[in-house]
Amino acid sequence: MVVTMETEKIKTSSTDYSECNGLDLQISKRGPKKRVFVNRSLHLEKIKFFGFDMDYTLAEYKSPEYETLGFDLIKEKLVNMGYPEDIRKFQYDPTFPVRGLWFDNVYGNLLKVDAFGNILVCAHGFDFLKPQKIAELYPNKFLQLDESRCYVLNTLFNLPETYLLACVIDYLNNSPEYTRSKNGVKSGNLVMSYKSVFQDIRASVDWVHIKGDLKTKTIENLEKYVVKDERLPILLDRMRGHGAKTFILTNSEYHYTNAVMKYLLDDGTCSSRDWTSYFDYVVVDARKPLFFSEGTILRQVNRETGSLRIGTHTGPLQQGHVYSGGSCDTFSELIGAKGKDVLYIGDHIFGDILKSKKIRGWRTFLQVPELTQELYVWTEKQELFNQLQNLDATLSNIFKDLDSSTIEKPDISKVQVAIRQVTHEMDMSYGMLGSLFRSGSRQTFFASQVIRYADLYSSTFINLLHYPFSYMFRAPALLMPHEATVQHEETIDINEVKESNHMLIRCRAYSDGKATTEDVPGAPSSNKKQVPVNPSEIQQHLRAETPQKVTQYHDEDDSEEDSIGSDKSQ
Repeated sequence: MVVTMETEKIKTSSTDYSECNGLDLQISKRGPKKRVFVNRSLHLEKIKFFGFDMDYTLAEYKSPEYETLGFDLIKEKLVNMGYPEDIRKFQYDPTFPVRGLWFDNVYGNLLKVDAFGNILVCAHGFDFLKPQKIAELYPNKFLQLDESRCYVLNTLFNLPETYLLACVIDYLNNSPEYTRSKNGVKSGNLVMSYKSVFQDIRASVDWVHIKGDLKTKTIENLEKYVVKDERLPILLDRMRGHGAKTFILTNSEYHYTNAVMKYLLDDGTCSSRDWTSYFDYVVVDARKPLFFSEGTILRQVNRETGSLRIGTHTGPLQQGHVYSGGSCDTFSELIGAKGKDVLYIGDHIFGDILKSKKIRGWRTFLQVPELTQELYVWTEKQELFNQLQNLDATLSNIFKDLDSSTIEKPDISKVQVAIRQVTHEMDMSYGMLGSLFRSGSRQTFFASQVIRYADLYSSTFINLLHYPFSYMFRAPALLMPHEATVQHEETIDINEVKESNHMLIRCRAYSDGKATTEDVPGAPSSNKKQVPVNPSEIQQHLRAETPQKVTQYHDEDDSEEDSIGSDKSQ
């Protein structure tokens, strides 16, 4: 029997598993747009509950139409608050904002930072600050994440807000009616700090979403603002058909949820199913992330009026009914779910993913719509990445034959300039503020959050259609620099190592796998003849025995009972 797949054969250094099984195995890679990527291994058949957020998950909003709608409504609210009429002239530019930025309300800057708070990009209004200026404001070009000072613009709903912050600050700084200061602007007796500007914009965003016309205008033209994917009902039915249960857990109220979900799942025929029939449980007004801690009162929704029934609903939860509020503890108890039984799918790195993972131990799937563009640039701009690798190699070769005895300093200025130019061109391929996940060779704060809290991620959860429900998502190896930059083909003289590094004693087998600690001076012998002892005497372990069975479980979803027949994050 020959199994023919898409790419190269799997090869191992010690065992050819394709020969062992009589199979010609090859790594099967789905196309990038169909892929689900893996941070932590997950066996899909172990998932008993598939949970979904609605906004930007089940309901993917069209870009830039939806962001433009939100941007225009927030502008109107600001002008009504007393901001200059000129604010209305700004038009939303989707090439500027990117998720994951920090807004520093002390200096009014949008910051793109890495996982540790090191500043990668700093924009003040529409001005991009140079390294020297950044260092003046932020010692060592570093800022500690402090919620009283920094606001993390993590969600897709934050994109219009991000651009409007830049617009308003740039306008105030350059308007002849205002005088710029370090922490804001002045106009006569009026002082506007960057913190107050941020608070006004943040309040306007909340007002537009909660009390304003954003949801009303969205419902009035769902076709314009919401993506309708015909594959959605197919996937939901397949999930339930394989024995799993599905639920919606959304912060949106019932009226809006009902309108959007009916649009997404109604096929327009007289025999069309009610949208709730695709889910076992529906919870609205969840108030995440509060839902994952103390939560609120769980009530049942009257679907005819949208009003909440008095009293606390104590169960059971029934299909076709809609519930409001509650907490993760109550909800899990009522549906009989344990932490790792649930795969929760959402777009909000904090409200959906971080809290459900960190507090409740749910398995997590992050939907990242921007991943489509990220993959496009990653593949289409391969020449730029190759240029950067070549420049790194050139830099390495310049220093290759130099050591601590070298007196003359090599000139690497041209190479450094070339690296900066290529890196800039790479960044601009993604947008004005660069990639969501990186800046040059540095990963962003957002990327670190994805790696830490999202077990799986993809441009859309609909990509699960391309995987069987018995699939084992296996995470690729995360290599440290000493592993990523040293090839296996490179050899190290074991005798030199023995002479120079006493830590080799920790290894009982090294090199070709045949050496033992007998070759290492000072190491206890494992092959010495055992001295006979009286059976009546208590026998003590003089040294630990090398384990003969698996003791280190690298994949939290892996076990000896599992049959693993899948590839790594394909």
